[in-house]
Amino acid sequence: MKAKLGEALRLVRSFHDMNQTDLAQRLGISRSYLSELEAGKKTPSLDLLDSYAKAFEIPISYLLLFCETLEDGDVATKVKSAATEKALKVLSWIETIRNRNKKIAA
Repeated sequence: MKAKLGEALRLVRSFHDMNQTDLAQRLGISRSYLSELEAGKKTPSLDLLDSYAKAFEIPISYLLLFCETLEDGDVATKVKSAATEKALKVLSWIETIRNRNKKIAA
């Protein structure tokens, strides 16, 4: 759960072209703590997730979607998990394209 949420947090930050230092300052946390969150080593509080969502002007529910886990036999949960995986792949693809474009422009 923490790994998916951490990856989602990293990808949202990357999508908005913000570095860890700037976001950490905006959230009022240390850069190292943000790094641990994005690596899935720490679990953010709901207050911190709310601040994160507000910083990027997205509903907190979008962030929470990424921490859904599969439960055996639960079709609705499996669908949510599949959608989450696809969304993470799309965000990762966007990040890759953006990074390539930055290299080309440099």
